[in-house]
Amino acid sequence: MCLKNRFLATASLPLHHMAGNIFGNIFRITTYGESHGKGIGVVIDGCPAGLFIDIAFIQKELDRRRPGQSDIVTQRNEDDRVQILSGVYGDISLGSPIHLFVPNKDARSGDYHHLSDAFRPSHADYTYTQKYGLRDVNGGGRSSARETIARVAAGAVAKLLLQKYQISVDAYVSQVGTIRIPEGEHVDYTLTESNIVRCPHQGTAEKMINYISEIKAAGDSVGGIISCCIQHCPVGLGEPVFDKLHADLAKAMLSINAVKGFEIGSGFEGVTMLGSLHNDIFEKTNQGIQTKTNHSGGIQGGISNGMPITFRVAFKPVSTIMKDQQSITQDGDLITLEGKGRHDPCVVPRAVPIVESMAALVIADHLLRNVNSKI
Repeated sequence: MCLKNRFLATASLPLHHMAGNIFGNIFRITTYGESHGKGIGVVIDGCPAGLFIDIAFIQKELDRRRPGQSDIVTQRNEDDRVQILSGVYGDISLGSPIHLFVPNKDARSGDYHHLSDAFRPSHADYTYTQKYGLRDVNGGGRSSARETIARVAAGAVAKLLLQKYQISVDAYVSQVGTIRIPEGEHVDYTLTESNIVRCPHQGTAEKMINYISEIKAAGDSVGGIISCCIQHCPVGLGEPVFDKLHADLAKAMLSINAVKGFEIGSGFEGVTMLGSLHNDIFEKTNQGIQTKTNHSGGIQGGISNGMPITFRVAFKPVSTIMKDQQSITQDGDLITLEGKGRHDPCVVPRAVPIVESMAALVIADHLLRNVNSKI
C-alpha cells in the first residue's frame, strides 16, 4: 500500500499531532529531529544569563554517547559535532533560548526499505502507525534512540549550571545480563571511563565486555542496569505532592529509550526489610544534619534531604537483533524479518551519559525553582 493510500485509509481516525517533545518547568528543553533526517536539535529555555557555555565540554559529553566508539556498540559512523545556533555570545549565555544542533552524516535510509510494510517486534512501528496513521520507517524517526543526542547536549548545559553549586552527577554500568558488580564493593567514579563498558569495577567490566561480544557474535542483544549518584544536592529540592523530586527523576529515566525500570534508594529490596532497619536515623555531624544510612536514596517526602541521591535504571535488551524473526505486515500477512543494520548489542555503555543528562536536567530545573533566574 503506497503512503498516500495508507494515510487515506486512516483518514476516518482522529488526527493526532506528536506532543511530548518538551521537558522541564523552568529549565525547559524542546527536542526535535529524526534518526535519518537532517539532524537532531534542542532548544533550551530558562537557562540563566551569565553562564559559561563550554562547547568543548558539551562535545565531550556527546562523544561519550556517540556511535562507533568501540566494538561493542553500533558501528554507525557519526562524529556528532555540535553547533550553537543561538542564545550564546562570547561563550556566555544570554538568558535567551539556547539552540544546539547536531547534523546527521551517516544516515542509510536504504537499510530500512525492507521494513516499510512490516511491524518489527517490540518496536514502536505498530503503535506509531495506529496513532498517527503513518510512520517514519527510516530508523524509527522520533522513536529512535538517536533523539537522545538532544538530551545529552542539553544535559551538558545543565551540568555546567550544576557545577556552579558543586553538584555532581555520576552514572555507571552496574549490571549486564546476570553479571553485576559484587555487592558491597567500593565504586570509584573516576574509573567509569577507563573501559568501553563504563563499569568502574575492572574485573566485572572485563566479564561484561566478553559477554556482550559473545552476544553480538550470536546476533542477539542483552539488557543491563545503570546506577547513578547525585552528590552535594542541597536540602529542599522537590515538591511534596505531584512534583516529588524522585517522581520527576523517574519520569526522566522512563522517557529514555529501552528503559523498563526505575528504583530509588533501597528500591524493591526495601520490601524485604523491617521498618526498624529501613528507617534512616538522623545525626548531627560536622557537615550538619545527616542520616546514618541512606535507604531513602537522598529524598524524603519528595524533597531532597542533603544525602547522596542514588537510583538505578533498568534497560531491556535492544529490540533490533541480527536474527530472523517472525512478524506481520500492516495488512496482517505473516512474514520473516531479516536481521540486518547497525545496532547496539547492549545499549547501557552508551546510555550512561544519557542517564546523567536527564538527571542533571531534573536537578537544574528544581534548583531554579528555588533560586533567582540570574547567576
